[in-house]
Amino acid sequence: MARFGRRVRRTRHGDFEVRLPDNEREVLLALVAALRAALDGDVRGEPALRRLFPPAYASADDQAAEAEYQAIMQEDLLASRRAALDVLEATLSRDRLDEAELLAWMTALNQLRLVLGTRLDVSEDEAPLPDPDDPAAPLHEIYHYLGVLLEAVLEALDG
Repeated sequence: MARFGRRVRRTRHGDFEVRLPDNEREVLLALVAALRAALDGDVRGEPALRRLFPPAYASADDQAAEAEYQAIMQEDLLASRRAALDVLEATLSRDRLDEAELLAWMTALNQLRLVLGTRLDVSEDEAPLPDPDDPAAPLHEIYHYLGVLLEAVLEALDG
């Protein structure tokens, strides 16, 4: 993905202008579809989704409490995850967004990045992009792209 210009900016009217080329919008649509499919499957059995559903109780002594928490909260968490993806998908072809829509983009982009980062086993000490011959290089580039786009959204919301 090429060098980033100013992809998201607040306008004088208080809404937000989004400048993404069609190929980037297509990548985002594909990522949304893949995450939605994962969310429609066995959420607890998919290791890549663990960052979207963090445990409330980390101790082994609290397994019963954790199971109860998950039973109570999982549907609400799934609904909120899907809602953000729905907004991103529904507005991805548009060049103008209101603040609520851009906040949903922020949430959805973060979800996509968390899942991809988990699959790639990315740590906070992330090394530079891998060698272009590495089979995971394209996924690392997408992960990086999502981070840059998320930063652009945050800067626009803050500005």
